[in-house]
Amino acid sequence: MKTQHELLIGGKWQTAVSGKRFQTRNPATGEVIAEVAEGDATDIDRAVAAARKALDGPWGRTDPSERGKYLRRMADLIRKNAEELALLDTRDCGKPITDTRTVDVPVAAEFFDYFAGLPDKICGSTVPVGDGFLNYTLREPVGVVGQITAWNFPILNAAIKLAPALACGNTLVLKPAEDTPLSALELGRLSQEAGLPDGVVNIVPGYGPTAGEALVRHPGVDKIAFTGSTEIGKHIMRVAADTVKHVTLELGGKSPNIVFPDADLDAAVAGALFGIFLNQGQVCCAGSRLFLHETIYDKFMEKLLAKAKSLRVGNPMDEKTQLGALVSAKQLKRVGDYVESGKAEGAKLEIGGARPKDSKLDKGCFFTPTVFTRVKRDMRIAREEIFGPVSCVMTFKDEDEAVSLANDTTYGLAAAVWTRDISRAHIMARRLKAGVLWINVTTHFSWATPYGGYKESGFGREMGLEAIGIYTQAKDVWVNLSREPNPWCN
Repeated sequence: MKTQHELLIGGKWQTAVSGKRFQTRNPATGEVIAEVAEGDATDIDRAVAAARKALDGPWGRTDPSERGKYLRRMADLIRKNAEELALLDTRDCGKPITDTRTVDVPVAAEFFDYFAGLPDKICGSTVPVGDGFLNYTLREPVGVVGQITAWNFPILNAAIKLAPALACGNTLVLKPAEDTPLSALELGRLSQEAGLPDGVVNIVPGYGPTAGEALVRHPGVDKIAFTGSTEIGKHIMRVAADTVKHVTLELGGKSPNIVFPDADLDAAVAGALFGIFLNQGQVCCAGSRLFLHETIYDKFMEKLLAKAKSLRVGNPMDEKTQLGALVSAKQLKRVGDYVESGKAEGAKLEIGGARPKDSKLDKGCFFTPTVFTRVKRDMRIAREEIFGPVSCVMTFKDEDEAVSLANDTTYGLAAAVWTRDISRAHIMARRLKAGVLWINVTTHFSWATPYGGYKESGFGREMGLEAIGIYTQAKDVWVNLSREPNPWCN
């Protein structure tokens, strides 16, 4: 059944001023599942004005402990509506229902729970500056925040943006990815049900070159928080410079997954599969470059390929499915093009590299788990982010070569190391240039820990206490305690 959705601006559901709408499709079936109002610069302007009004009005005067109560209610409402939210993301994004039910939606609720406990603990400090003065700092909201999210984890990406921004007292305009806007719009509805004042949360779906560009350029927006590709992140930095906005960017990755000969091979194989094939490989920190010590290569690959061949690609609504559909026909073509590039440059395609042969999946954007060997570090598949279920396998001789290969990338989002040697584990953690480092595990997160990248994977840390720093700004206050006039005037 096709549904209709509007923009949330100033507490009211409204059509776009232009009257335009766009369709969102179920990538597993190709069917149109919703028509959504298409916001553009005019709608962004209205949303920013509503956010500013709320910031200068009731929300700006809300006691911090009350902000926490709103967030707690949001968490409760997400849990109350968990099945509906899981179904929305599975139908909108193509990811397996098991993932949305057991991970995405519950963790989104936990984000709101975690940040619900922070508003009355965001403190400044007093600074000893010598006799005659009192100096203290305040941590204040940045202001009106523009947020642009990616399509790969729709409700999680929205929760990661909304929860800390609200905890710190900001108001916001969220532009969800046009491929997957439905759960973000539902979060907007839940924010109303939670009692958040009108204009605190505004949701404006639309396209990047129109709605997204207008949000970044808007002089009334104090900060942009973006999750998406490095290419678009660079553009946002350039545009935001015109109004000197605060910017945080969570961008692409080409994460190394390094297996030493002393590792638990069965655990490392399972971790390598999870690290690249979770969410059909559409994960910024996916372990897309697998580095194996040359002495374990044959044994490891035998285990890996056997397991990879048994992974279940299928209907995302089937609870047994492990890999659902890619998000769109555009993404399907992108992944296929990279596979052809890998073959053309001389990499060996061990398995996959094509659509599944099951005729029941013909209408969907499905792609089989793919593994390349004989990959060289200068190949496109080894250097560029594919964002699909494609693993690129390389070998190394020793620790120094592993570090050299792993760090030979413009990205630096995450890295994983598999070893039983505790010294090696900690040494590698220091030597690898990445914002997140996993040892004997991969693709593991907590709402309480910081997440973000090095190099062209972006800057700023979402999640955890670090998020307070990106959604507040410090104000320095000086108080003259002296009763004497400034002697300079004498």
